[in-house]
Amino acid sequence: MRAIIASLRLFLSAAAGLTIFHELYVNGVSQGHLNGIRVPDYDGPITDVTSNDVIRNGGINPFHQPISTTVIPVAAGSQVTAEWYHTLSGAAPGDAADPNRRVTQGASHGTLVNILSSVTGLQWFKVWEDGLTSDGKWGVDRLIANEGKVTFTIPSCIAAGQYLLRVEIIALHAAGSYQGAQLYMECAQLQITGGGNTLPATVSFPGAYKGSDPGITINIYQTLSGYTIPGPRPFSCSGSLAPPASTPVTNPPPASTSAASGTVAQWGQCGGIGYTGPTACVSPSKCTKSSDYVSLPYSSPPLFVKLSTHVEM
Repeated sequence: MRAIIASLRLFLSAAAGLTIFHELYVNGVSQGHLNGIRVPDYDGPITDVTSNDVIRNGGINPFHQPISTTVIPVAAGSQVTAEWYHTLSGAAPGDAADPNRRVTQGASHGTLVNILSSVTGLQWFKVWEDGLTSDGKWGVDRLIANEGKVTFTIPSCIAAGQYLLRVEIIALHAAGSYQGAQLYMECAQLQITGGGNTLPATVSFPGAYKGSDPGITINIYQTLSGYTIPGPRPFSCSGSLAPPASTPVTNPPPASTSAASGTVAQWGQCGGIGYTGPTACVSPSKCTKSSDYVSLPYSSPPLFVKLSTHVEM
């Protein structure tokens, strides 16, 4: 089995940092809710980029049972659309954090096969990414404008076979220190047909990201001249690699209010499941629960963080 990463890096609003890739479209046709996708029961993040959980989630976020055994057929060169909701069940009317509040319906089709029990050792190549553009807009702006969907093209020159498509979001609202960046990823299993015989250069997970990467540990509460999306550049059938999505960023000290020892500066993390750091926040902020996995020091008005996106194969 070959490995396809469709990873989406976003800056989300603090309330919308938790989201799940739950539906795939091929050339505009829905493949069905949760069909062919390995999804966790809840939208908790992965924060350790050296963990095996960074491959496809699971582990600390157990997979929803039964795991779909559908393999989605996709012709090389097809357009593929990944769709996110804030909850596993789909649309959440009235939930301002949900990037897509439409109710979707679609037929489910594919071939039933056994899903691999392990994905360690797979090699991955990137096919698309979307980060910070020169107009100051992030991938999240485009994701929300498109009602929770992002579309990219499966390279026409890759060999036929079974692939895992990995779609990932990285929320950077607490990424000022490692492990503050929150990674959300799911995998869809694809059967690529047609195509050619090109074998792209690949990377491994874990290994493709480091905690010191400027796209993993970054203070976003400053004026940024650019943002470097983690991982390799997207593969191109022309044989050339796409240029970096943005120029590298040097992170100066946070510009927000400094915190005394034992307190959390504004916009830092102050609580959540597994969090062991300080919970007292610098005045006038107070620690406010954003989800089970993150609490943030809020002062009025609440911050809406932005989002960067990318897709890999």
